[in-house]
Amino acid sequence: MPVTDVRHATRDQVAYITLDRPDALNALTPAMRDRVVELLAEASADPAVRAVVLTGTGRGFCAGADLRAGAGTGERLTGDVARVLRLGAQRLIAAVLDCEKPVLAAVNGTAAGIGAHLAFACDLVLAAESARFIEVFVRRGLVPDGGGAYLLPRLIGPRRAKELMFFGDALPAAEAERLGLVNRVVPDAELEKTSHTWAARLALGPTRSLALTKHLVNTSLDGDRASAFAAESWAQEINMTTRDAQEGLRAFVERREPDFRGR
Repeated sequence: MPVTDVRHATRDQVAYITLDRPDALNALTPAMRDRVVELLAEASADPAVRAVVLTGTGRGFCAGADLRAGAGTGERLTGDVARVLRLGAQRLIAAVLDCEKPVLAAVNGTAAGIGAHLAFACDLVLAAESARFIEVFVRRGLVPDGGGAYLLPRLIGPRRAKELMFFGDALPAAEAERLGLVNRVVPDAELEKTSHTWAARLALGPTRSLALTKHLVNTSLDGDRASAFAAESWAQEINMTTRDAQEGLRAFVERREPDFRGR
């Protein structure tokens, strides 16, 4: 994989992961996908990283999986497809959902297939006005992968999810915002600046508290109330051992702004 296919830099406690294959609208090769998974794992483990921004270069955020790069010529055995998905697209989406730092998607252009699901898995989504989201699978006679049938109904409900998946129509950024798939739509020229501003705010927050909050929200629709309440109690128990929680309470009593350090 050329080193330019996925660029990575850490600035001001924010890890920036940029898909950089603009000639292919940043279609994901297996090597690119694995590199993003690796970088997200590193961000989780690095106390110097307190937020992640995921974006692309050129006209596309990510046009989906590069089917040509993953095409094989050998005999396909039963179980091969499921294994490839489990270790590939599903592992990528899980890496975003499980990242212990808040992940912000700055969608600069077309997000199709697994590219759309990559954005939807992020904690916050900013989109340029020119961005669009496409559930392209039906156009290829394929079943949605990369957690699409898990993510979309939870974000917009089953009927809207089916509409997008059954027809495969391009969804403009403004409509994605109206449906709740996007937090904010900004002019193309302002996307980078706005993403930096949001990331900076996240990086100044109580990092461990945000990680626990992310976990509670992401798992809230998968269990019953008793399980959710139990998870909340344990998250509170764990969080109260952090330096930031103690600092936040002291700052409230002392009537000043808290100085969170991510610990």
